[in-house]
Amino acid sequence: MFVGLSATIRNLARISMILPLTMPFALLFLLFHFQLFFRTTSSAATRAPTPRFLNITSISANAQKESVIECWQLAAPFIASAAAGTAGALFAQLGKAGATSFGLLPAEFDGGLHNAPVVQYVAFIAGEAILSLPNSTQTATIKGGRNGLILAADTKNVSTFGHRTVYPSKKDTVAIQIPTAGNEIPLHKVLYAGACKGDEQVR
Repeated sequence: MFVGLSATIRNLARISMILPLTMPFALLFLLFHFQLFFRTTSSAATRAPTPRFLNITSISANAQKESVIECWQLAAPFIASAAAGTAGALFAQLGKAGATSFGLLPAEFDGGLHNAPVVQYVAFIAGEAILSLPNSTQTATIKGGRNGLILAADTKNVSTFGHRTVYPSKKDTVAIQIPTAGNEIPLHKVLYAGACKGDEQVR
């Protein structure tokens, strides 16, 4: 960028020596290039960083067989796709899956206290879900959309009471349930207790 700008300055200087009347136009041209350079630099500096890993809110269980809400970072990183139609876009592998289902949960529905039927991802794509625990004050509010993916893993064999889910939206909440193959819990590390915060699901 600087090399090209220096060459432009030298060329404009030669032109202005030969044709003095062109100097005002040369100065305007030079000013435009400076503005373009600094605008590009500023844009690059403020551009969002490329995400490396997927963080998701999870419901699992502790050694006392109590359900807990945690923010997990999945071990599989984002990688650039080479497939036609998505080449260059970023994808994180979620692993092999079982029979996937599309669900419509009625407005203001109360799912009650329950265990996860299987270890499964749940992708809320519209509406809202509020998760709470019978043994804790922990809660998690999941909005449908970009940050709507969670993992439910507090099955009966690991959690005594499970968790409660209510859907306060005035319209249907839409959820896609994606069981993991063989009830496997994906490789991950626990970032902290509680739901993932804000937009940090993609980091």
